[in-house]
Amino acid sequence: MMMMQHSLGNNKLALGGTAQKAAVPKPSRIVTNATPKQSGRWKAIDAGVDQSDDQQDIQRARGMTDSLFQGFGGAAGTNNPILSSHDYISAARTSFNNIEDGYYISPAFLDKMTVHVAKNFMDLPKVKVPLILGIWGGKGQGKTFQCALAYKKLGIAPIVMSAGELESGNAGEPAKLLRQRYREASDVVKKGKMCSLFINDLDAGAGRMGEGTQYTVNNQMVNATLMNIADNPTNVQLPGMYNQDEIPRVPIIATGNDFSTLYAPLIRDGRMEKYYWNPTREDRIGVCMGIFMDDDVNRADVEQLVDNFPGQSIDFFGALRSRVYDEMVRNFIAEVGLENMGKRLVNSREGKVTFDKPSMTLPILMEFGKMVVAEQENVKRVQLADAYLGGAELAGASGTSMPEAIGAAAAPDYSRNGDSTNGRRELEVSPAVQDAMRQQQEVRMLPELIFTLVWIVLTPQELVLTLVELAHALQGA
Repeated sequence: MMMMQHSLGNNKLALGGTAQKAAVPKPSRIVTNATPKQSGRWKAIDAGVDQSDDQQDIQRARGMTDSLFQGFGGAAGTNNPILSSHDYISAARTSFNNIEDGYYISPAFLDKMTVHVAKNFMDLPKVKVPLILGIWGGKGQGKTFQCALAYKKLGIAPIVMSAGELESGNAGEPAKLLRQRYREASDVVKKGKMCSLFINDLDAGAGRMGEGTQYTVNNQMVNATLMNIADNPTNVQLPGMYNQDEIPRVPIIATGNDFSTLYAPLIRDGRMEKYYWNPTREDRIGVCMGIFMDDDVNRADVEQLVDNFPGQSIDFFGALRSRVYDEMVRNFIAEVGLENMGKRLVNSREGKVTFDKPSMTLPILMEFGKMVVAEQENVKRVQLADAYLGGAELAGASGTSMPEAIGAAAAPDYSRNGDSTNGRRELEVSPAVQDAMRQQQEVRMLPELIFTLVWIVLTPQELVLTLVELAHALQGA
């Protein structure tokens, strides 16, 4: 045993000696100069190339790294970002790629919006380009949808704000949010893509709707912030940050119904370019062709339908198409039953409810159109707010409330009645009710008339004596 250990030790010494004496060749240093074409799979995040957020890069690498370096189930590893998505991904950026092709875009609308966006990305010498494009017009004329179609045509995913975000319980919060959204859009432009800030219904959130609307400090701050951004579009700072860093300019597009309710210095020509959207007959026909494009309605029927309802907005024809499906929905409810309707419509294993194409002929559309117009006329005729707010009115004071006596489909004649002071049409009342109202007014005016006659007939001395006697009589009573 001792001899075996001794021999092994001699062998180790021999090996060690041999290893020490043997010359180990040093590896030669290989230097390669990579050309721009020799870029690897990670070229997008190389220094000087990457312009995106590091947290997003970490998330994008999921599935490209060996599972040996990932936690159990991929829940804890190198591809899990530390920040939450709300910290680095804007929830306000909207893409309109889900809108189907085939809808009509007004050439004038697209031209105005395209020129405004292009001018804001150009450096024109000695030219003051307004930052804001204000698109305003009547209700239901398709301003927002036309903007969405134009954004899709231009390949822009804008940062969207609504009128409800322009007011808050905290003072100054909407103005801060407005600056944040503008800077988010500016960051998109910095990364090489066109972007825009899109504000829906600006007048509803920052305007004054008559005497009864409360004007808060947030309304004032939103108007002032928009004015400041329009004057300094490349220097928009967040509250508490005063770094003199220049950011890319971002065009702002705002929609509304009446921009006269906004602060007048905001809508001046140097800050806001205004565009009144009033669709022509050709525009209305084109939009309606897009509404009925899946229903096999020809252009001649659409033209006749538009001509028969000239005073209606564009969304009237969308509501008209929705009315055609009412009978099919009633048949569906009768088939499944009221008690089973919820099970069939919500989380049903049978999938979504589908219908065959209904028959949309011109007579059917005209009939439903008259029904919708009749409901509009009822809103104009039965103005209960005037009766309820003007005083306590007894039931039946203004005639019958039975629709059979009025005629629901008959449009009332307003030609004899002018517009009232508040902009609404006056109600038509029967002659008997007018006589009763006249008698009540005469009774109320009777004391004033008696006092006037007494003042004229009696001399000043007699008037004083009469008033003294009247005062004594009242005290005795």
